[in-house]
Amino acid sequence: MVDAMWGNGAGWFTRLLSGGKTEVIEIHNTRNPIFPEMKRPEPIPPNINVGLKATVDNKADVLLITDGDADRVGIGDENGVFVNQLQVFGLLAYYMLEVRKERGAIVKTLSTTSMLEKLGKLYDVPVYETGVGFKYVAPKMLETDALIGGEESGGYAFRGNVPERDGILGGLYFLDFMVRLNKKPSELLKILFDKVGSHYYDRIDSSFSGDRASREKAIMDAKPATIGGLKVTGLNSTDGFKFNLEDGGWLLIRFSGTEPIIRVYTETTHKDKVQAILQDGLKIAGL
Repeated sequence: MVDAMWGNGAGWFTRLLSGGKTEVIEIHNTRNPIFPEMKRPEPIPPNINVGLKATVDNKADVLLITDGDADRVGIGDENGVFVNQLQVFGLLAYYMLEVRKERGAIVKTLSTTSMLEKLGKLYDVPVYETGVGFKYVAPKMLETDALIGGEESGGYAFRGNVPERDGILGGLYFLDFMVRLNKKPSELLKILFDKVGSHYYDRIDSSFSGDRASREKAIMDAKPATIGGLKVTGLNSTDGFKFNLEDGGWLLIRFSGTEPIIRVYTETTHKDKVQAILQDGLKIAGL
């Protein structure tokens, strides 16, 4: 199942995979700048809920979602459950390292998964963390001849291709991953979690008013000992405020560069602490 989100991804998977045993069913595969049935063409819920339901209704093995310009890819599993962007990044890195047996650096923004550091240690490859955005990821990929690079938005780049996000190639690699291991997405995620442990992610975007600089100072001065009941082990203020936590997880508070919005993100190994971490993050941000 393919959800092209009324954008440039329409037709590509059908064209590339036709002529064999693979059946491709596309939805939202014509150009429509109004983007019906979704808030915006971003490959995350609730924009993809129609596609997730269609996956179950058609008994499809996987849902591939491309955003409006097809530089990002999202994944839904065979049960109509969204596989979040951090999980997909971990899965694609694992596929490159374990299945394809390739080696090379991993480049990640600070807003994406800590599973990559764990994979880096397991496979003895360096992992480089950058600011948010491919304007930071791409140069680091070129500098290090990186195997894969990516960010929290669902954009991934691969060695041998241009150092820029490519949703079509990312989707094709994911399909190859499924075929090589003869596994469906939920089974692949279990394999990854068996390797690096379960990781849970969520994000809240909140509007704010007033002076940004005073809020940034208040966040820097907060110095919380714990967040969500987990001990804070460090603070990275390279691009926003990333509080590292004792379980290897993190809380990131970051201001949008284009609108008065504060984004609060977390990834943790404790499923039951996700919302508590986010609520503490909102308090630290003065929201």
